[in-house]
Amino acid sequence: MPNIGAPGYILLIILALLLFGPNKLPELGRAVGRTFREFKNGARDILSEDQRTEHKDNKDSAVKASQTTASEVQPQPEDKRLS
Repeated sequence: MPNIGAPGYILLIILALLLFGPNKLPELGRAVGRTFREFKNGARDILSEDQRTEHKDNKDSAVKASQTTASEVQPQPEDKRLS
């Protein structure tokens, strides 16, 4: 797929000016910027929530493992019949 290049961008800008006009174009730019910002913040929130959940799961499993090993390792009475 070929690159657009500088002439292509100039043509797109001229086309946008003709379609929307010079008064409406800044409003459209702000709206697009807000949309991208909200999307970025939402994606960041989802990623941080996943990391918190993963960290919590790892911590919970480590606590369960330490509790399990502590309860399993109890002193066993010695069998005196063997000696």
